Amino acid sequence: MSDLSAFPITKKWPAAHPERIQLYSLPTPNGVKVSIMLEETGLPYEPHLVRFDTNDQMSPEFLSVNPNNKIPAIIDPHGPDGKPLPLFESGAILLYLADKSGQLIPRDAAGRYEAIQWVMFQMGGIGPMFGQLGFFHKFAGKEYEDKRPRDRYVAESRRLLGVLDQRLEGREWLLGDTYSIADIATFPWVRNLIGFYEAAELVGIQDFANVRRVLAAFVARPAVARGLEIPKRQ
Repeated sequence: MSDLSAFPITKKWPAAHPERIQLYSLPTPNGVKVSIMLEETGLPYEPHLVRFDTNDQMSPEFLSVNPNNKIPAIIDPHGPDGKPLPLFESGAILLYLADKSGQLIPRDAAGRYEAIQWVMFQMGGIGPMFGQLGFFHKFAGKEYEDKRPRDRYVAESRRLLGVLDQRLEGREWLLGDTYSIADIATFPWVRNLIGFYEAAELVGIQDFANVRRVLAAFVARPAVARGLEIPKRQ
C-alpha cells in the first residue's frame, strides 16, 4: 500500500485509496480539465472536493501542495522513479498525465509541441480573458457604471473565439482529427463562458460556428460528461 502520510494535505483530505492519484479540485473550468483527463485516460484516481465557500484552498494543508492556493492539484503516489509527485497548475497536470498514460498527446516531437502551444494559448489567453469577462458581466463587476472594462474583455474574448474558429475550420479538433489535451484545456472554458457566465449573446457566439460545433462534440463525449461533475459538490 502507498504511504502518503508525509503530505499534510492527506490529513485534511484522507486517502481511502492511497495507491490511486489523489485529485484535489472543484468543478470549475480549470478543475474539470483534470477530472476529464483522468476519466478519458482511465488512470485510477480518488477525488477530493476543495470548497471555496469555506476557503479550503487557503488552508495550510492545501497550501502545502499548491502555495498559489488554486485548484486543481494532484498527488501521484507512483510518480517518476516510483516516488510520490505533488503537482499543481492544470496545464502542467494535463501534460504530466498525458505522458504518464501515453494518451491524448502526439508522440512525435512536432505534434507534441503543437499540442503544447494550444494548451499555452488557453492558459495565457482564453482562461484569463474569459474569467475577467465573467467577473465584469455576471459578478461584482456588473455593478460598475463604467462599461469600458467589460467591453475590453468582450472584445478580447471575441478575438480569441475568432482565433479558435479559424483554427477549427476544416478540422474535427484543435489538432485535426486527433482529440487531445489541447481540447480538454480549451472547451471547458468555452462552455463556461456561454453557460455559467451567461455571455453567449454578449460575445456573439452564433458568429463562431466551428467553435459551437466542436464544443457540442466535446460535451457529448461520455468521459467529458462524467468529468464535468467531479468532484461532486456536497
